[in-house]
Amino acid sequence: MSLVVGALRSHKLPKIISFILGFYVEFFRCTPLIVQLFFVYYGMPTIGVKIDPVFASIVTMGLNSGAYMSENVRGSILSVDKGQYEAAKLLGFNSFQVNRYIVLPQAIRVAIPAFMNGFSTMIKETSMASVLPVIELTKLGNQIYAKTYHPFEIYISLGVLYFVMTYSMTFVARKLERKATKWQ
Repeated sequence: MSLVVGALRSHKLPKIISFILGFYVEFFRCTPLIVQLFFVYYGMPTIGVKIDPVFASIVTMGLNSGAYMSENVRGSILSVDKGQYEAAKLLGFNSFQVNRYIVLPQAIRVAIPAFMNGFSTMIKETSMASVLPVIELTKLGNQIYAKTYHPFEIYISLGVLYFVMTYSMTFVARKLERKATKWQ
């Protein structure tokens, strides 16, 4: 979703489509994730839409991270020099070919670090789902703490687990960045 929204927002669009996409991005970037989670899980039933807490968490976090990552995509596409577009047009490429073969490969190289940062952030933000009736790492840690009264060990363990997951993303990002530099 972030790829589509970011790519569309980097081009001139009809005003209504531009407004809708811009509203989506700005709404999710300018409101706290916890409010979004409450809105989807607790607010939607007031209009007759009952949502499972896990599904509500996945949808909300997907929309939230999609908004942030779409801006990464848009910025990456806009970072491609205009001369690249002009050269491709002179060579006879149509708009689809320009974007597919010239712009996106260059934009992806630029976007990799931001995407990996976004994925790391998303992993850490899953702890926000603990405000809903969802069992995730932070809520599980709180439940164990309530039974054992050993906060230091529990929260150090949670920190280590989050670190391992996030550092794994950093490791993958470095590998992808190295491969991307070979594509040039």
